[in-house]
Amino acid sequence: MNPIIVTPETLCDCARALCEGEHDLICNLANLSALIMQTLPDLNWVGFYLLKEKELVLGPFQGRPACTRIPLGKGVCGTAAQKRKILNVADVHQFPGHIACDAQSRSELVVPLLCHGQLVGVLDIDAPVLNRFHSKEEAILKQLGGWIATLFENTGKN
Repeated sequence: MNPIIVTPETLCDCARALCEGEHDLICNLANLSALIMQTLPDLNWVGFYLLKEKELVLGPFQGRPACTRIPLGKGVCGTAAQKRKILNVADVHQFPGHIACDAQSRSELVVPLLCHGQLVGVLDIDAPVLNRFHSKEEAILKQLGGWIATLFENTGKN
């Protein structure tokens, strides 16, 4: 039996299969962060920040220890969350107000997670290389983020 090879193009299908039958949000987010980290090359951090009481709180992740709380509007994650739009930052050192949790991170992609139009968190992906995230990958991760947001609906409150 040949193992299934996950590619960026098959990432969404593999994510759905990985979470099928599991209803615990934290369990699913933990597995999804691992799946993304193992699928996409040249990453140093993948994880989730969950919206709690008007700030982003660290959720499941893969990588070095991270900032535990990020106010809306601060850093790349807080800005993406506040604007409710994907931010693809080619050089985080050029981003005004960047919050450096890992000094090795050079570029970052943040996907806001919206469930019925309401912000529930963000998917945050960091890379140790400049301009890491191309438009095709951004589109795949946007689609994945849309699906991940439905997990919040299916499990109720996080």
